[in-house]
Amino acid sequence: MSLQSGIFPEALKTAVIKPLLKKSGLDPIVLNNYRPISNLPFLGKVLEKVVYQQLTDFLLLSNSFDVFQSGFRPHHSTETALIKVTNDIRLNTDDGKVSVLILLDLSAAFDTVDHGILLHRLQDWVGISGSALSWLKSHLEHRKYFVEIGSCVSDYMALTCGVPQGLILGPLLFNLYMLPLGQLIRTKEDDLKAAFPTTWASITPRQLHRLTASMPKCIGAVFQVKGSPTKISMHRYEQDFQKSDICVGNI
Repeated sequence: MSLQSGIFPEALKTAVIKPLLKKSGLDPIVLNNYRPISNLPFLGKVLEKVVYQQLTDFLLLSNSFDVFQSGFRPHHSTETALIKVTNDIRLNTDDGKVSVLILLDLSAAFDTVDHGILLHRLQDWVGISGSALSWLKSHLEHRKYFVEIGSCVSDYMALTCGVPQGLILGPLLFNLYMLPLGQLIRTKEDDLKAAFPTTWASITPRQLHRLTASMPKCIGAVFQVKGSPTKISMHRYEQDFQKSDICVGNI
């Protein structure tokens, strides 16, 4: 009934947040030593699992995943990403080129997802519509949470943005939210003076200074896609694989 009507039950949208110490031995008085654990209703997760499988099958069939996406994707992992990068470094080294790797650290990435932008991605980028889109919209909106410590319970708070912790659909929805990033970087090929299929480039040593000079323009475009604070560093790997840091920005 939920999938047919496009409505996710309101009773399954409330999360209980229970703070737990990150590891034994930490001072329980210091709040930063706690990790918030979100507990969601079991029935909601069962329903999510059904939607997750159907949505994943649709994304694979329609080739909606970015070609270089490794995280939160079936049959992919950090290992596949590392194999790709390591292989490219070795090929470039054999060819006498310098390899440049740009690492973007999205702070509190899942917590900063804008629901309106995410729904736009689902409709215009992925092609989801009708009751399926309505269900995902209902699934995201009007969520609440409260904190429970022992016998003490806080007031209910509204969750107006972000992908809630503990959702089975959370990582998959985040991947779809970030779809424009890969395309944006590929369109900056001329600015970076190199073939740049991902956050990755191979250039000759003489091009390095030009790449460093043009990097702020590309990074600025990234911020237009994702507005959360980002730490940016650039690492250069020479033929002997000695690593040196070139600080492009620390925002």
